[in-house]
Amino acid sequence: MKGRQSMLSIGEFSNICKVSAKTLRYYAEIGLIIPDEINPENGYRYYSIEQLEKMLFINRLKSYNFSLEEIKAILKSEELMDDKLFAALTGKKREIEKQVQEFEKTLDQINDDISNLKVGKSIMSYLENIDVQLVEVPMMYLLFIRKMVHEYDYPEEYGNCFSKLFRRIADDKLTMLSPPMVLFHSTEFTPSGLDTEFAVPVKEYVTGTRDFYPGLCLKTVVYGSYSALSSVYTKQREWAEKEGYECSNALYEVYVTDPSEVSKESELITEVYYPVKKKQERQCAQKEKFI
Repeated sequence: MKGRQSMLSIGEFSNICKVSAKTLRYYAEIGLIIPDEINPENGYRYYSIEQLEKMLFINRLKSYNFSLEEIKAILKSEELMDDKLFAALTGKKREIEKQVQEFEKTLDQINDDISNLKVGKSIMSYLENIDVQLVEVPMMYLLFIRKMVHEYDYPEEYGNCFSKLFRRIADDKLTMLSPPMVLFHSTEFTPSGLDTEFAVPVKEYVTGTRDFYPGLCLKTVVYGSYSALSSVYTKQREWAEKEGYECSNALYEVYVTDPSEVSKESELITEVYYPVKKKQERQCAQKEKFI
């Protein structure tokens, strides 16, 4: 049995490591760090001096936002701990870098809002800078894959579906006429996802293609993050309402730059198209019906 001089009570251990006794008891329950000795008579818990370093290691990984389960897995790896830890830290570094970018983007946005408020502008005044053009888009042949997709599956489905479409284009020696696009056929979110069409405009009309005639569209070019797309949808809908237009077909996005080939979000270029028609067309038809 270890001498008492080499042991620390749970209170002493808690104070040195700045971890509450309640948390230490929970860590013991889940097998993360177990007291070196428990007095069978009174249940008092004691930790060895050597366990201090282990606790510091756990705290360090927690500060990197590792979950307790992830930390347990790293601690159990023993012989391969360094390799596993290196891989885990590298992955966590990428996560944190992405979070930092998001915080920097949010900070820039807050600074813009503060600047606008200082000169008496609304924080929503950025919508005034979104350009909406009314354009005529000709008919095109689309090589497509249409399926129900959950919002959180879009990045993976984007890669999978377009890989299949590009493979088909290469195998059948088809001619790609413009960048890939995604059409959104759903009017609202559903438990089964969104009715989504991944498509590539091609020159040839072959099996697996369809006609698509967008016709009159509201067009906006977006430079930068996809997070700005909701603002574009809002501005286009407001523009349509003000000018007397309504939706006539599926809204679609054209990805001028491939998201997998850019190093920064600011390099992304996306065209947003909102097919429309004059509301009067429908109103006139209704009037004629009753004449």
